[in-house]
Formats: sequence, structure tokens, C-alpha cells
Amino acid sequence: MAAFLAKHHFLLLLPLFSFTFFSTPLTSALKNSSSNDLTNLHLLQIQSICKTTPYPNVCFNSLKLSVSINIPGDLLNFILTALENTITEVTKLSTILATTTPYNLIEKQRGAIQDCKELHQISLIALKTSLPKIKASKISDARAFLSATLTNKDTCLEGLASASGPRQPILVSSLISTYKHVSNSLSMLSNPRQGPHKAGVVHAENHHGRRLLVGLPKWLDRKNRKILQNDDYSGNDGNDPSESIVVATDGSGNFTSIQEAINYAPNNSEYRTFIYVRQGIYEENVEVPSYKTNIVMLGDGRDNTIITGNRSVGDGWTTFRSATLAVSGEGFLARDMGFENIAGPEKHQAVALRINADLAAIYRCTIIGYQDTLYVHSFRQFYRECNIYGTIDYIFGNAAVVLQGCNIVTRMPLPGQFTAITAQSRDNPDENTGISIQNCTVLAAEDLYSNKSKVKSYLGRPWKKYARTVYIESYIDDFIDPSGWSKWSDNNTVDTLYYGEYGNQGPGSLTESRVSWGGYHVMDYDEASNFTVSQFIVGDEWLDSTSFPYDDTI
Repeated sequence: MAAFLAKHHFLLLLPLFSFTFFSTPLTSALKNSSSNDLTNLHLLQIQSICKTTPYPNVCFNSLKLSVSINIPGDLLNFILTALENTITEVTKLSTILATTTPYNLIEKQRGAIQDCKELHQISLIALKTSLPKIKASKISDARAFLSATLTNKDTCLEGLASASGPRQPILVSSLISTYKHVSNSLSMLSNPRQGPHKAGVVHAENHHGRRLLVGLPKWLDRKNRKILQNDDYSGNDGNDPSESIVVATDGSGNFTSIQEAINYAPNNSEYRTFIYVRQGIYEENVEVPSYKTNIVMLGDGRDNTIITGNRSVGDGWTTFRSATLAVSGEGFLARDMGFENIAGPEKHQAVALRINADLAAIYRCTIIGYQDTLYVHSFRQFYRECNIYGTIDYIFGNAAVVLQGCNIVTRMPLPGQFTAITAQSRDNPDENTGISIQNCTVLAAEDLYSNKSKVKSYLGRPWKKYARTVYIESYIDDFIDPSGWSKWSDNNTVDTLYYGEYGNQGPGSLTESRVSWGGYHVMDYDEASNFTVSQFIVGDEWLDSTSFPYDDTI
């Protein structure tokens, strides 16, 4: 549907003969409206649009006072008006958050409020950026931004739920109320005439067919091309190291800590800033804030350049803030580095790498932890030839993410625990998010493999109602339980999720004994094609500019 709308620029007049009227405030509003025919036409059009949104009364009450009867009632106008109203409501929430001080609180409460403030600002920017994207018919971009704002809301609520404080009730109430407008805007944008689409369907306005794309666009300048394609950043092979900010533990670079280099990089840059991190172990928690855009971090190899930290939920941090490397800046790239969280399994959630930034790509890196290792939080992300280690839910979050050619290694959990690779948190059927694992190798660490008869291991479990995860043409070893997937809890809904498998190999890939859930699918080729790079993360243009290889074929 998004493709159809993009093609026709939303200039569709809604049919007036197929309306089903509401029996509550909407009907009353129509009865009491002006006799002016144009006014009634607008109200009818608004009702038709709003009736398939998650919160129809909120939608109707928001639009009925905002749309001028002198403006043609086309879908573009209604959707833009809804989004403008959404931005107004989200801006109001900023005042409540600004007056909520983190003082006199324990670390967990303070961290939850800080998370909310940071994520709310990212959401506000994303919503404002969505307006010109919609006007330019870049529907996938707008849907990615709106999906991310809903994820930000969920993360904020999760932190507040586990860190009660004096301002918690009003914050929770305001968040839930405000973000109903975001849900409605996303619903209108995703499928305004037919309601929420099926859980597994991916809508993108471009389909580029089957091909391998590893080239670089003409607009990528020579300096960028030279650095990104080079395997040696030290200058030993003729590459000029002065083109990068250099970090080295021995003082031979510009800085001795990675965070200092990030702080030095320009704010809101449209151009890439290259940070070469020389061999060494960097014991620091590194943050790339949202205003540090287009940072490129290059190391001396995944086993040579390592960032290590030990923050965890067990020590009072929020899951979001526990990350050893936390990335919020759009356009982030990393290559030939290692990221680890050494808190240990007894500390529970402890993130090694968290990314909540759009157009982020990670190549030839190692990501090591136990529970919650890799937090693919939001927006669009890509991972290629990475090694990812963990125990429970160790690839989790609500980004639209594709992992290709990665080694995914499950480690031995604590006694009495099971393991699960993924925990996807899609909470709304209109979000264009999910985890696509393609051409990867799914293995167990030696100690787990030798205990595979005692420890249950799964491909994933659904963190939220509309969780979406697929495995495509990957090797799956036989430590995975024959059922494949696990519920989050006994009363977990499993008919609204989308779990899929296609063309996998290995002794753990057999689907005959898989779960019989309504949301589980042994996919065919067409279904699996929905989760390729160009369809799922609309990635060929920006991925070309990274020089990182990727496949757009199955």
C-alpha cells in the first residue's frame, strides 16, 4: 500500500459509500456538525481514515478541529495534519520531562529518567524529520522514524516500571496518552484504507530485484573511498593517517581514549569523521550521542582493538544505559573492532553494543556478552561478518536489522537457565521492524554443546506481541531444540507474531517438529524475499556508500 501511495502522492479521495459509523463520540460529532456540505464531507473523510487507527476517537478529535474546510481533503493533507498534531503533543511532553529532576534518586531511577529524556529528544527530531520525508514520498524513511519513536516510548516505560519514583505516575500517564498520536500517525501512513497489515508483510516502495551490490556510488569522494576500502589505517601501506583522528593507549595518537575522540568530532556533521583506534584494550563506556553524526570507527582487528565495560542491570544500571558502546548518532559505521561486556551472566542484562541510530552498519566486528549482548534498539541497521556471543536474548530490540554472514554463538548459561538467541520487541503491527538473519552460522560454545541434552536452546522468543524474526539460508547446529522457538511466558500470544525460516541447513534446521503457532511460518521464496536488504531496510543506496559488502539475493 505504501508503494501505491508513494506513486500517487496520496492524491486519493476517500469513497463516501463504504463508511461504518461509530456509535460513540464520532457519531455525536457528526450529528452536531454544521450543515455545510463541505464540513460534513471533511468529517466523513476524517472518520473513514480514523476508524482503522489504533485509537480512532483520539484520531478523530485531533483532526476534526485542525483540517480547514477550505483545503481539499486528500490523504496527504490529513496525514500531514495528524503528524503536525502529534509533534505538538510530543512537544508538550517535553515540559513534563524537563521539570522531572534526577536528584535525590537511586541510580536506577535516575538512569530511567535520563533514558526517557534522551529518547524523547530523539523522538521529537525523528517526528519533525518525517514531515519532509512524507512530502517527498519517502514513505519507508518516515515509517522507520515513527517506528523508532514508538520504540523509544516503550523503552522509557520499561525503565520507569522497574524504577518507581515520585514522578512515575504522571510520566507514565503522559507518555501513554501522548504516544497514542504517534501510533495513529504511523497507522495512517502505513495502510490508511485497509487498517493494519499482516504481521509478516513488508512494504517498501522500491524493489530492486536479485543482485549483489558491493560498489561505491559516484558521489562518494576519493578520500572516503580510500579510507573505507583500506585494510591498514596506520599509514604503512601509503594510506595517510592524518586523514583520521587517531586514538592510541600509548599516547602516540591524538587521544588516549575513544570518548575523547568522539567529543572532539564535529557536531551534526554531514560528512564522515574517521576515528582510527589503534590496537589495545580500551576500558571505557563510550557514547556516540545523537548530535555526533556520521562517525566511522576503524580498528586494527576484532581481536586487537577492544572496547570493554562491565555495567549491568545487576549493578543498578538500566538495560539501555548498560552498553559498553552506545550509539545514537545517525550514519555510524564500525569495522575491525571488538565490543564486550564482562559483567558476567550473574549480573543479568548487560549490553556490549547498543545502537539506536539510523543507517548504522557494523563490519568484521566481535560483540561479546551474556544476557542482552547486542541491543538493536531502533531505526535501520546492518551487520556483516560479525561474531556475536551470548546466552539469553542476546540479539534483541526493535530495529529493522539485517545480519549477514555472521557467526552467532550461544554460550553456556547459569544453572537452570535456557538460552534464546533473539528477543524481538515489535509492539505494533504497523512498525516496519524485525530481525532478519541471513547466511549466518548458528553454533554453540563447546561447553554448551557438550551439555545440549541438559540445556534447552531456542532461535528466539517474542519479547512483544508482534515480534518478527526470520532465519534465511543459514546453518543451524543441533543444539537448538527441535521446537525451534519458545514463548516469553505461559500466557504469551503467539498468533500475532511472525517467525519464519527459509532454506536453512544443518541438523538444527529441520522444521518438522517446530512450534505449531499461528505466527510461525516455513516461508516460501516470495515471503523470504521480503526480508532482504533492499526490501527490509531499503539499504542499497546507503550501504553502497559504506564499502561494506552485502547480498541482496536469496
